[in-house]
Amino acid sequence: MKPIQLISPVDGSIYAERMPLAMDAAKAAAARARAAQPAWAARPLDERIALVKAGVAKLNEMSAVVVEELAWQMGRPTRFGGEYGGVNARTDYMAGIAAETLAPKMVEDSGAFRRYLAREALGVVFIVAPWNYPYLTTINTLVPALIAGNTVVLKAASQTMLVGERLAEAFHAAGIPADVFQNVVLDHATTEALIGARAFNFVNFTGSVGGGIAIEKAAAGTFTPLGLELGGKDPGYVRADANLDAAVDTLMDGAMFNAGQCCCGIERIYVHESLYDAFVEKSVAWVNALKLGNPFDASSTLGPMANKRFAAVVRGQVAEAIAAGAKPLIDPANFPADDGGAYLAPQILVNVDHSMRVMTEESFGPVVGIMKVKDDEEAIRLMNDSPYGLTASIWTNDYDTAAAIGARIETGTVFMNRADYLDPALCWTGCKDTGRGGSLSYLGFHSVTRPKSYHLKKV
Repeated sequence: MKPIQLISPVDGSIYAERMPLAMDAAKAAAARARAAQPAWAARPLDERIALVKAGVAKLNEMSAVVVEELAWQMGRPTRFGGEYGGVNARTDYMAGIAAETLAPKMVEDSGAFRRYLAREALGVVFIVAPWNYPYLTTINTLVPALIAGNTVVLKAASQTMLVGERLAEAFHAAGIPADVFQNVVLDHATTEALIGARAFNFVNFTGSVGGGIAIEKAAAGTFTPLGLELGGKDPGYVRADANLDAAVDTLMDGAMFNAGQCCCGIERIYVHESLYDAFVEKSVAWVNALKLGNPFDASSTLGPMANKRFAAVVRGQVAEAIAAGAKPLIDPANFPADDGGAYLAPQILVNVDHSMRVMTEESFGPVVGIMKVKDDEEAIRLMNDSPYGLTASIWTNDYDTAAAIGARIETGTVFMNRADYLDPALCWTGCKDTGRGGSLSYLGFHSVTRPKSYHLKKV
């Protein structure tokens, strides 16, 4: 068995190296989680909530080292801090609705019958987390899973493997037992074997479509429920009545933040013909104001992509599009830090269409294509011309118009005048090849529990 190496995008060095668990050790970890679950679920809900919130508080105390490690692991500039805003907001919201959401729903309580619906923990929850927002995506499932009475086994992405260690350190320091929350290092084969052996009662995976297919194949015939957040190609639509400056600022940030490595990042934009020229001009100025550089440089607003192979995918899509007639509007010379590897200059493309991969396949990098449209009908058709459906961003000044357009878009979340944001009160979900299931909101608790009916009769 070979060690798993974390290659830093900052300088190409080996930043961390860990040996994956052998099969016997992996099975033992899952067995410990299963053995610890009944006692954890038996603890009072208030106690579980307090321990989870204390774990997140301990994680906040590690902010300095967490921010530095994230920069080394996946390249995000330190000026943006960690992921604490979302981590804290999501934890607080899910903790706040737990009692009401998990409480039994009484149908009848009389002298003859007591009938009610309860929610019961599934058992052992397995989280396979991604590298792009490793703390946020883990918290989405970790917090409700533990609060609901499940034990959790976490497999962090190899690109951000230290994230799992920090989370375990924080939660254990807060008093959550070691077997209730475990961080493990696994290779793909062992991961799939554990799923196939019914080691877990729920699997949450965030990653590629190919990874989701592998998870589904591993779980085939086990009846293990899955939550899958996979690819995305999220569109923005700028209507004629949009606030132009606000649209440029938010959509360009949605396309470029985190080097474009956002699950719900903006990857394609459709602009009404009346605003198209002005939108493009302002967008080019916005992107040219970015500074690509070392993430530890306080002036860097754009860091390297997490791995040079990810950047190679984006470069390939851009080159193909240009060869097919697309026009690049950003001069790479304005971004001298572009080294042909992980450091990649941002790009805006026009003269694009849906025959080009850059407009139909996930890029997951700092590139966005912009197309002119004549009306809502054309925009809706183009937004739906995608195998994915995570979010769509509509720019208009009218709630009813946004809702009417949103009702016709095949997507999980409809945004009006915003993008690239998760509201913990709303379900985070997708459709088509983006996956299935949902996290956050009260439905996030439903994902990690099962309904249990009680029909009690007095004789």
